[in-house]
Amino acid sequence: METSELLKRVRKIEIKTRGLTRNIFAGEYHSAFKGRGMAFSEVREYQFGDDIRNIDWNVTARYNRPFIKVFEEERELTVMILVDVSGSQDFGTQEKMKRDVITEIAAILSFSAIQNNDKIGVIFFSDRVEKFIPPKKGRSHILRIISELIEFTPEHRSTNVAEVLRYLTNAIKKKCTAFVISDFIDKNPEFENALTIANNKHDLVALQIFDKRETQIPPIGLVKLKDAETGKYTWVDFSDRQTRDQYMAWWNEHSEKLHNSFTRTGVDYVTINTGDDYVKSLISLFKKRG
Repeated sequence: METSELLKRVRKIEIKTRGLTRNIFAGEYHSAFKGRGMAFSEVREYQFGDDIRNIDWNVTARYNRPFIKVFEEERELTVMILVDVSGSQDFGTQEKMKRDVITEIAAILSFSAIQNNDKIGVIFFSDRVEKFIPPKKGRSHILRIISELIEFTPEHRSTNVAEVLRYLTNAIKKKCTAFVISDFIDKNPEFENALTIANNKHDLVALQIFDKRETQIPPIGLVKLKDAETGKYTWVDFSDRQTRDQYMAWWNEHSEKLHNSFTRTGVDYVTINTGDDYVKSLISLFKKRG
């Protein structure tokens, strides 16, 4: 893409997403994520009603009476956005492809973060970590992130969410809020275990992006399909009712497994259809957490 065209696209996304951030998401973001990062402040003697999980056992043993760790809200958070750039994001039958929706949502989260004086970083991933942008503040940093979201070309096409979660856990030492934006079409059996480990260390939020045609396929006859992640072609007869039913059964099973995994691991999540208004979905997620 030529530099002039890239700058136009960056500016267009900046205007749209910055406006949404200022007018809609400012208060919602603050209430949903501020206070999730807590820093140790001091110890004091235990008082009736204190949470026993905060007892400092070392100090308690030293003085032979219970002491409590006191925490205070950190003034700034570190926000990480984990962006799925695998081949399946290059799909869309509505106005936008999944990749376009992911770009706009990532930009909104980025502007929301810096508006609240938080650092923002990004990890692009496929079946491995493709690129790591360390967390920083500032408009120039956000514009760099948007440029990368638009122009970045991954070296690999498959998906492995567990791999990027392991990388996040090792690379970011301090507790952060991490948004994983993906379609989560991933068969890796380590997925749920990686979710558990990452969410124990960080505050993990999942945004599942999907297209209407991934949930239900109409009777459109014989179609030559290409797997975006493997590059393999196959012919499928969608005029056959049994074929359509089998596909729908797979999608429903996939969706249920995802829901159960997020529920068991305590990860907040939202599903976003490329053809719907993602603003409503994000506000709903923020309010649920607020």
